Amino acid sequence: MMNTFRIAAGGLPVMLAVALASASFAQQPPAAQAPVPPKPAAKPAAPKPAATATAAAAGQTQPNLLGQYGDWGAYSASPGGRKICFALAKPKTSTTEPAGRTRDQSYIFVSSRPAENVKNEVSVIIGYPFKTSSDATAEIGSAKFAMYTQNDGAWIKNVTEEARMVDAMRKGSDLTVKGTSGRGTQSTDQYSLKGLAQALDKVEQECR
Repeated sequence: MMNTFRIAAGGLPVMLAVALASASFAQQPPAAQAPVPPKPAAKPAAPKPAATATAAAAGQTQPNLLGQYGDWGAYSASPGGRKICFALAKPKTSTTEPAGRTRDQSYIFVSSRPAENVKNEVSVIIGYPFKTSSDATAEIGSAKFAMYTQNDGAWIKNVTEEARMVDAMRKGSDLTVKGTSGRGTQSTDQYSLKGLAQALDKVEQECR
């Protein structure tokens, strides 16, 4: 079972793979966008060793709340001595179709990992394993972004659009994430973007 750590403010349980924006799955666009490594053709059986080591180290790490801004919290942590910072929020509303299907808590993160030259990486935990080879979608106003899925996580499919997505999030009022589980359950999570811009400014200040 994957380790979790608990954020002091509000006691939010956070999956390590996403709180750390696991390098083994994130930021992997289609092969045409070389020289960035291509998206894996099949789901790996286990995280890469580096990600596993990071998760093990972070199991003993207590994230530091940098500030609460509207509906977003800004946090930092240093698993294994490698500093990460992230903004985090829970959805304001969540629905499933069929109605009443149970799932774990969902979250959205915007993470920065200076040691890996990663800044403002958007990732989502949906609360159930996604349908294999399915895409999720993120909508901010009229802007729509495809997200590739792996287990219960999702990342933007075209990494070159990530900066545009973060800019839209900074300026928008809400973000809606839709996905389909392996059982065929369709979920819709709506996140408030109130306070995100301030949380990201704090994250950037902390993780330069």
